[in-house]
Amino acid sequence: MSYHYLLDLALILLSTKVLGIITRRFQMPQVVGALLAGLILGPAVLNVLNGTEFLSQVSEMGVIVILFTAGIGTDLHELKNAGKSGFLVALCGVLVPMAMGTVFGLAAGKLGWLPNATLLESVFLGTILTATSVSITVETLRELGHLDTKVGGTILAAALIDDVLGLIALTIVTSFAGDGSNLVMVLVKILLFFVFIAVVGFVAIRFFRWLMNRAAGRNQRRYPVLAFVLCLLLAYCAEEFFGVADIIGAFAAGLVISATPKAKYIQSKFDALSYLLLTPVFFASIGTKVVLPQMTVSLVLFSVTLLAVAILSKIIGCGLGAKLCKFQNHEALQIGAGMACRGEVALIVANRGLSMGVLSQALMTPVIITVVGCAILTPIMLKLVFRNSAPSAMEENTLTDSYREMEQLDIVSANLLDKSRDLRQKKTQK
Repeated sequence: MSYHYLLDLALILLSTKVLGIITRRFQMPQVVGALLAGLILGPAVLNVLNGTEFLSQVSEMGVIVILFTAGIGTDLHELKNAGKSGFLVALCGVLVPMAMGTVFGLAAGKLGWLPNATLLESVFLGTILTATSVSITVETLRELGHLDTKVGGTILAAALIDDVLGLIALTIVTSFAGDGSNLVMVLVKILLFFVFIAVVGFVAIRFFRWLMNRAAGRNQRRYPVLAFVLCLLLAYCAEEFFGVADIIGAFAAGLVISATPKAKYIQSKFDALSYLLLTPVFFASIGTKVVLPQMTVSLVLFSVTLLAVAILSKIIGCGLGAKLCKFQNHEALQIGAGMACRGEVALIVANRGLSMGVLSQALMTPVIITVVGCAILTPIMLKLVFRNSAPSAMEENTLTDSYREMEQLDIVSANLLDKSRDLRQKKTQK
């Protein structure tokens, strides 16, 4: 048995924290530092870290916990209100990138950047650009204090719907490519998944409330354990039985926990686990996926342009959807920037195309560069577009609650001091 993974973890934790502090000094989100740490330590620069199966599994656990805690901190009423706007933003955020990616693929073929480009390969390239990775955006919005806002709720709802729409788009494209995927079966599975979540959620909420009422005032450590069990089971069922991303199952579990009386207590326990281990490994692992081959001029131009198309297509598409939902211009820009991040879903789509022989091996490097580039640029863009916006009410309330708790502690300590003085005086008189 090799213990090299211990050294890998130590390097990741140290580098992400140091670079996170440095990026914080430059008024940038610490997420950027964690992503840069993986990029520097990975094969692209120092080649100290390589993507092992252990790091991949811990990384996947990290994104599951990020979405789980995001679900716990989500107001169900606000999410319901953002559902309609979230769907329209997600729909435009899928159609526009798919169209722009297809056109870009055909144009790149004409320019010689993508040799022997076919219409199907260009459509697949557009499909890669449809998926949004919400984990980095969630972490950045939480750090900036804008997760629990109208814009934050819309981004969260749209990103989750985006995954489902992206799955449908992938099924349609692969069926044209002769993969044999059944669109009707995919839609039925998605529908059954939401029915399953509704039933499990209803039962779980009643169970948690019954347990909390019965064990009031006793050992509370059982609640985070049971909540994590629910998270893992729903994430597993989503992937294994319904073909839906595991992060959607994790987010659904978080929503269930948010409806229980101990939601804040449970969330506080997962915050420590997330920031101590899982989140740094997740963000660093993104950077370790970058392997730079021999770069030709055409490959560099293609990669840079693809990155620009990926970001602009989401800003235009999701911004258009936000404007149709009566958002103001700066809010539409914020939503578009928040939806620009790509992640593991884009890589899954690219790998599917590669295995089917639709995409060429030469496309994999530009796709990986685009995913990492979007991951690094999205937090920076969010910082810029939110620079004139006030933090959310939830953030302010958290500070207010902290001050109140401090005041209450001061009052309690003062009362204890008074009582101790009274006791001493009585003893002296006796």
